[in-house]
Amino acid sequence: MKTVYLFLATGFEEMEALTVVDMLRRAGIDITTVSISRNLQVEGSHGVTVTADCTWVELSSDDVEWLILPGGMPGTKHLGECKPLVSLLQRQAAANKHIAAICAAPSVLGQAGLLNGYKATCYPGFEQFLTGATVTGELVTIDRNIITGKGPAAAIPFATAIIAQIAGEEKAKEVRAAMLL
Repeated sequence: MKTVYLFLATGFEEMEALTVVDMLRRAGIDITTVSISRNLQVEGSHGVTVTADCTWVELSSDDVEWLILPGGMPGTKHLGECKPLVSLLQRQAAANKHIAAICAAPSVLGQAGLLNGYKATCYPGFEQFLTGATVTGELVTIDRNIITGKGPAAAIPFATAIIAQIAGEEKAKEVRAAMLL
């Protein structure tokens, strides 16, 4: 089974994080939520507190296949300020492994130099931070090993794209059908 981590920072966008976690678990994909602080409790941008599966200090970065960043503010800002996370993202990209980011979070990738020569999308107003990318404006953009999403409305198609990459199109269709989509 592939190792999949979704990172939570205070001020994350609940819909983007929880939709991805829910849909991947429906698909039978083992996804671990990781608090970038030392506290398992992480409050989202709309006051919903989530208990992460582990904290950054408990994280095993061995053989990680997927790193996923939800957006939201100030969550995205906190993700970008987390030097160990940015370093992990850079190692992930250098190994040509998968990264997914939605809403404002693709800006973390752009500012870390990971979008050079890639197509990407993001929440309107964050395009200037997608350094080196061709901005598509699409709801979801898939370019090689990086998936980006535009915002909360893209949460389901974003999660669907991740499922399709990990478990195949049929599994993604199965999950969507079970959700009456």
